[in-house]
Amino acid sequence: MEQITDSVKVLVVEDDKSLREAMCDTLQLAGIESYPAAHAAQAIELLQTTAPDMVVSDVNMPGMDGVELLKHSRRQHPNLPFLLVTAFGTISKSVEAMRSGAVDYLVKPFEPDVLLDLVKKHAQPMTAAGDQPVAEAASSKHLLQLAGRVAVTDATVFVSGESGTGKEVLARYIHNNSPRASGPFVALNCAAIPETMLESILFGHEKGAFTGAHQSVAGKFEQANGGTLLLDEISEMELSLQAKLLRVLQEREVERIGGKKMIALDVRIIATSNRNMQQTVAAGEFREDLFYRLNVFPLHWLPLRERVADIVPLAQRLLDAHSIKMGRASAHLDDGARQVLCNYAWPGNIRELDNVMQRALILQPGSLIGSSDLCIDGEASVVEQLMPQNTGHGVSPHESVSQESAAGLGQDLKNHEFQVILDTLKDQRGNRTFTAKKLGISARTLRYKLAKMRDHGINVDGAQLA
Repeated sequence: MEQITDSVKVLVVEDDKSLREAMCDTLQLAGIESYPAAHAAQAIELLQTTAPDMVVSDVNMPGMDGVELLKHSRRQHPNLPFLLVTAFGTISKSVEAMRSGAVDYLVKPFEPDVLLDLVKKHAQPMTAAGDQPVAEAASSKHLLQLAGRVAVTDATVFVSGESGTGKEVLARYIHNNSPRASGPFVALNCAAIPETMLESILFGHEKGAFTGAHQSVAGKFEQANGGTLLLDEISEMELSLQAKLLRVLQEREVERIGGKKMIALDVRIIATSNRNMQQTVAAGEFREDLFYRLNVFPLHWLPLRERVADIVPLAQRLLDAHSIKMGRASAHLDDGARQVLCNYAWPGNIRELDNVMQRALILQPGSLIGSSDLCIDGEASVVEQLMPQNTGHGVSPHESVSQESAAGLGQDLKNHEFQVILDTLKDQRGNRTFTAKKLGISARTLRYKLAKMRDHGINVDGAQLA
C-alpha cells in the first residue's frame, strides 16, 4: 500500500465500531495518523484537541448526524476538508451536504484505496491553511473555482480588487495548485519600492553597474525561474519601466543592468492592481499593450463588504492564527460580535479585519470575543475608545508630555498627515491629479498613501465624493 509522506491527521467519525476500526487501520497502514470518534459529540471534542487536517464522517449517526456535524465544524473550522460516508439510500442528502461545504462523499461499501485516494486529494497539513483563501460567499466560491482552473495551465493571470482584499493570497493559491508548486513563489510590491530601485530589483544588476553596486545581484525574474513571479500593484510602475517589462515578457529573457548576456526565463506571471485598469490605460498611465499582455485571465476579488458570508470565517481564521502567535488558547466570536462584523463596511478590507482581531485578543483575555471588544461601533475612533479620558486633575502639562511615547507621537503625525490628505482631496473635489499637485507629491505617492489610509479603515472613497 502506498505511503503518504506528508504528516496528515484525519478524524474518523463512525458509530459502527468495526467500520471505524477498519478505516483507521487503512489510514495508519498508509502512514496517516487517525483519530477515531464514535459519535459527533466526541468528534467535536477531538476537533479542539487534535487539530486534524481532514474529517471523514458517516452521515447517519444517533444524535447529531454527519450533516449537522459538518455545519458545526464549518462555523469553527471553515477550511477543514470534510468527507461524508453514506449508504446508497442517502446519497441525495450527501450531495446536498456537499453544497454546504463537504469536499466529497463515499458510498458504502467502498474499497480502501478509494478512501486513501480521497484523503490524499483533499487533506493538507494545517500549517498551509493560512495560504488557502476563505470562500464562503457564492462569488468567492466561483472565483476560487476559476482560480483552480487557470492554476493547472501556465497562463498569465491579472487579479484586481481593492487594497487589502487578499489578492496575494489568491496568487499563492494559484501557484500552490499549479505544476510549478515545487518552484519558487516570488512577490514584489511595485508600489512600495522607490522608482529608482525598482528596475534593479526586478531585473538584477552586475557588479559596478552603478554607484553602490559592489556585487552582482539576481533580480526577481531570475529568482522566480521555474516558479511564479507576483507583480503586486503593477499599475504603480512608471511608464518607462513598463516598456522594459513588456520586452522581457515578450522575449522570455532578461538582461541584468550592466550585463552583456541574456538570461532565459521560465516564469509564470501573476499581476495585481487595486485600480480600474481600463480607466488607467485610457488616462495614459499604463501601457495598453502591456495590460493586454498581462490580462490573459482576469480575476476580480470583491471588497469584503460585498461578500459578507466570508467575514466571520475570515475573522475566526485570523483569531486562530494570532492566538497561536500569542501563545494562548483559541478564542471565538459571540453572536453579537458576529453581527457587528457583518454590519460593518470594512473600508480597509481584510487588513482592517486583521487589525480588529488582533486588538480584540489584546482587550479580551478570555475565550469569547464580544462586540465591545471589537471597537468598531462607529461612534468614536479606535484611539478615543482605547485611550483613557483625561480628567484634568493632578497632571501637569510637563507630566502629560512626558507620558507620551515616541510611538504615540508618530501615530499623531500619521493621523495629521491623513487628515491633510483628506481635506485636500475634498477641496479638489476628489481629483487626484490636482490633489497631488496641491500637496507637492507625485500621483504615485498619493495613490500609495490612499491605499495605506484604506488599510487603517479610513473611508477615502467617501472623502472623494464629498
